[in-house]
Amino acid sequence: RIAATGHQWWWEFSYGGMKTANELHIPVDTPITLDLTSVDVIHSFWVPELGPKADMLPGTTNHLRLFARRAGSYDGQCAEFCGVAHAWMRIRVVAQTRSEFDDWLGLQGKPRTTVETDAEKIFLANICVSCHTIRGTDAKGTAGPDLTHVGSRATIGAGVLESTEANVVANMRAWVADPQRYKPGSLMPRVPLSDADLDALAAYLVSLR
Repeated sequence: RIAATGHQWWWEFSYGGMKTANELHIPVDTPITLDLTSVDVIHSFWVPELGPKADMLPGTTNHLRLFARRAGSYDGQCAEFCGVAHAWMRIRVVAQTRSEFDDWLGLQGKPRTTVETDAEKIFLANICVSCHTIRGTDAKGTAGPDLTHVGSRATIGAGVLESTEANVVANMRAWVADPQRYKPGSLMPRVPLSDADLDALAAYLVSLR
């Protein structure tokens, strides 16, 4: 079972005690039960290739069964209007072989593996820590996505920016510098940082894999 929680405007997924965000990993050929809820308004989880949509209601838990017959990525969307950034509340489901899924889950459960750097100190010294967690550091915010392994995700901002090895650092820098440009209405504020600090912070976040 995986717990899926809707937030304005991102997704939280909990595998037992381990939390991640926006990218749901599941094993192929395995029925998966999602326990669905919301912390704010009504959302609706919908990945058309994998099953019907199901509402996510504050204070209530709904259930949805997913089944992926082939490995690969499946994209979805919040299907209930939930506010100004609703159109950018996207889902990516990554279906993997059992061994790949087990490897991924084992890695995601670990705290950050990098040593403390000047770039990490920039993160910890700014308002980032008010909203985000990086396990293994003093960042323990819960209002925004867990960033412990954010560099391993294929998109940034719940599907707003698609990343490849060639552009992921540039995308991360652009997102941190001005999230409203890419996701108008996002609750993430613009953080006033120098160009050098932005460069260092983007590279640090991408290193969290």
